[in-house]
Amino acid sequence: ALVSMFLQVGWLFSLKPLRPNPGKLNPLTGLKRMFGPRAFVQLVMGVAKMSLLGLVAYMTIRDEINTLFFASSLHKLGILALSAQLVFRLGIRLALILLVLAIFDYIYQRHRTQKDIMMTKEEVKEEMKRMEGDPKVKQRRRQVQMDMAMRRIRAAVPKADVIITNPTELAIAIQYDAQSMSAPRVTAKGAGFLAQRIRELAIEHGVPIVERKPLAQALYKTVEVGQEIPAQFYRAVAEILAYVYELAGGRSSRAAAVGLN
Repeated sequence: ALVSMFLQVGWLFSLKPLRPNPGKLNPLTGLKRMFGPRAFVQLVMGVAKMSLLGLVAYMTIRDEINTLFFASSLHKLGILALSAQLVFRLGIRLALILLVLAIFDYIYQRHRTQKDIMMTKEEVKEEMKRMEGDPKVKQRRRQVQMDMAMRRIRAAVPKADVIITNPTELAIAIQYDAQSMSAPRVTAKGAGFLAQRIRELAIEHGVPIVERKPLAQALYKTVEVGQEIPAQFYRAVAEILAYVYELAGGRSSRAAAVGLN
């Protein structure tokens, strides 16, 4: 039994079982342990083990019954030797049976332990919820992020030179100042609701809106807010800036400063 326990759980030493635990005094908990399915299984297994050991002992003694009757005619040393032989034979058989039972018990306990530590579907959901965070907290976090994005958009769009759109799904605000920037810069961008809000602010503040679907998609995917546009977009953006500056009244020199129009 000790060997079986060691193989199942290894060497463990803990003072935790010695600590006072009021839960152990709860009679309902004790009744559940006594009459639960696991207790029933252990009872059946215990009865089966004892029955098997008793059967082996009975068969061993039955096989030697004639020898035992014959032993009455022997002297004391003969009786002692015969008894020792019988006890040894019985001990060997019982030891083998106990070894087999220990192996089966190890397999069962191992299976039960693995089953106990496996999570149910609800437990997995709760664990995922705990790891990912409470939905209310996540919603609040998204709301804060949305508010921050809206503040940036409200500050950046009125200063933008042009809004490049997709036309309705994406919106990218472009600003260019030849004296402080080496290339046009993305000052705001958004998709869906944010794109709609950027367009509304642009109309409200008179910022030109130009529809360029491929360019809008490329800028949205590759350029972060606050970054200058890569060189491969210089010509396309310069042409748009030249167009809007010309509409604004002779400001094409600012587009020329990009160097690619």
